[in-house]
Amino acid sequence: QVQLVESGGGLVQAGGSLRLSCTASGIIFRINAMGWYRQAPGKQRELVATITSDGSTSYTDSVKGRCTISRDNAKNTLYLQMSSLKPEDTAVYYCKIDYRSISSRYLDIWGQGTLVTVSS
Repeated sequence: QVQLVESGGGLVQAGGSLRLSCTASGIIFRINAMGWYRQAPGKQRELVATITSDGSTSYTDSVKGRCTISRDNAKNTLYLQMSSLKPEDTAVYYCKIDYRSISSRYLDIWGQGTLVTVSS
């Protein structure tokens, strides 16, 4: 069974930095796109950043220049380096991967979420 385990969230002051990690475990043939999403209290979940299997990245406008998404394919791990954090970045952050199973099914899975709180 494929699982995602996230870590790295916490409380940080405005202007600070955090690095989120998301590691996939289980039998996976190939991980394709990976992404970070977030959901603030009372708001819908939104896309933060994505990275393709060949390393191409994209970001939502609100985090451009402040966040860097990366992946370590050997470790099946996704990262999100966040800096210059703002109170409006406060949210539960979720990772999501699109992958191909060993039975050649194309699936996706979400992490359990990690809370990031930015104090002013």
